[in-house]
Amino acid sequence: MTIDHYLSASTAGIGTAALPAAGAPEPGALLAPLSGVTDLALRRIARRLGATAVVSEMVAAEDFARGTAEARLRAEGEGVLPHVVQLAGCDPRWMAEGARLAEASGADAIDVNMGCPAKKVTGGEAGSALMRDLDHAARLLAAVRGAVSVPVTVKMRLGWDDASRNAPDLARRAQDLGLSAVTVHGRTRQQFYTGRADWAAIRAVTEAVTVPVVANGDVGSLEEARACLAASGARAVMIGRAAVGRPWLVGAVAAGLRGAAAPRLTACQKADLAAEHYEGLLALYGTGMGVRHARKHLAAYADHAGGLSAPERMRLVTTTDPAEALALLRRAFAQAPAEAAPAAKQAAPAAKQAA
Repeated sequence: MTIDHYLSASTAGIGTAALPAAGAPEPGALLAPLSGVTDLALRRIARRLGATAVVSEMVAAEDFARGTAEARLRAEGEGVLPHVVQLAGCDPRWMAEGARLAEASGADAIDVNMGCPAKKVTGGEAGSALMRDLDHAARLLAAVRGAVSVPVTVKMRLGWDDASRNAPDLARRAQDLGLSAVTVHGRTRQQFYTGRADWAAIRAVTEAVTVPVVANGDVGSLEEARACLAASGARAVMIGRAAVGRPWLVGAVAAGLRGAAAPRLTACQKADLAAEHYEGLLALYGTGMGVRHARKHLAAYADHAGGLSAPERMRLVTTTDPAEALALLRRAFAQAPAEAAPAAKQAAPAAKQAA
């Protein structure tokens, strides 16, 4: 199984769906790894609805290798094919051990996080902080590549800051080490999520390597995906914050990039998917933790649906009664305007820890 299989998938993966035949891959759309957001339930839905591939939440490699319960839950992939686990860390030993464990647990690919801008990650010299020391970054990639037999990929930013846009150099090193693909977020670490992603700047990476490049940052529609691919020269796009509260978005974009029509979901179908996600969180984390974990998602669903009053929305995100939450969630879609405008500014903060 290679990363080209992920990027050329023409049908949503349900169960053990067959991989596509070899040939020139079509452009794809992947669900980005978002810490605290792209839980197993969300990934299952997005993949079933046609996302080319989905990636786990960022998993701390050392915590995962040591068996921390939260890290294991973040890396869970039952019912998702292909199952891609993203690992973060700064110690080659723990990155390798985490990768071995992920492969043994069923991961079809390992993605290495070198793009997270969060201070709690970069402060530990992980995430995008690794772009300040490409020799050490290469050691980490070599350790992971040497530890597993499945494909290894890396996700990065343009660089640490505008004075050191070294993504092409890191991508070349990754390719030389045998990695299968590179994802580039079109911002530097110092930009965090301000301004607009610079899709054209990603082209320097696509021209530097022959492995597939995935472009990430500010893609929230089919039109933006097409513009991003044209500017970057990338093989596929990766969608993160725009998919929060809209797990059907990635599949719709993937279909559009193939020239296919995505199914138009009714408000009732969207409500069913939101309810499935909520109930999946409760099953994964237990009711107590699941209710708290779900709040950001409930807020995003309500904002995109647009059918709740301010007091109802507040009740939705604060109630600890799953039955009440489900009733309000369904009401949000049942009372939604015919064409509710996405409340992106309210939904986006849920994904500030994008990996």
